[in-house]
Amino acid sequence: MKSEKDFLIGSWINTASPIVAEIMSNCDMDFLVVDLEHSVADYNLSQQIFQAIKAGNPNCVPMVRLPGNDYSVTKKYLDLGAMGVIAPLICTARQAKTLVDSVKYPPLGNRGVGYGRSHGYGFDFDKYMEIANDDTFICVQIEHIDALENLDEIFSIEGIDAMIIGPYDLSASMGITAQFESPKFINAIELIKEKAKEHNILPGIHVVQPNTDEAMKRIKEGYKFLAYSLDITVLGTYYRKGIKTIRENI
Repeated sequence: MKSEKDFLIGSWINTASPIVAEIMSNCDMDFLVVDLEHSVADYNLSQQIFQAIKAGNPNCVPMVRLPGNDYSVTKKYLDLGAMGVIAPLICTARQAKTLVDSVKYPPLGNRGVGYGRSHGYGFDFDKYMEIANDDTFICVQIEHIDALENLDEIFSIEGIDAMIIGPYDLSASMGITAQFESPKFINAIELIKEKAKEHNILPGIHVVQPNTDEAMKRIKEGYKFLAYSLDITVLGTYYRKGIKTIRENI
């Protein structure tokens, strides 16, 4: 995914539901991320979700948050139709290079060449191969204290388009789980954001709760790649609020 926009907003899919994905993509999302790390989504479900995303909005980019940083897994989801990847727990330049090598075809990387849904099952092979290296979006997830010492090296790896902060895991690795107002945490994410900007990497963050005030705060702070909540959290939040209001007024 490459975009001329200077700001991208999307969300996370954890229900593994193609119906939910289709509805969400039709809400003016730039991208939707199928979470392979913390949901029940698998290979077959992901194909259905990618198809649903494109049915809801052809301009919405289907992405995956990978379960790890494994070449054999990454290439399968790219062949399946993912147009971008987010790799969790990137702490070193070597790990970042492994990710890029898995995504890019030679000579830029080592992605295996074969027919898949991305290639129109072979009938759009030449067209896809011409654009794949340029158009596939690569995002590293910075979510551990160990990464803070290696940010310059990580963000210097050619091919990385964006980074996204994982606030829960990052704060947990610092011994302050979910203490997002801690000066220690605030200083850490500010460092990550500024290092990304220095290296012309889109700075991103996940606003986990469906709080538009929090989202706008992050945008004003300079984040350009924003994941706004996730389907299970939005669903639970608004149903709980609605049912509570109804019961209190019976």
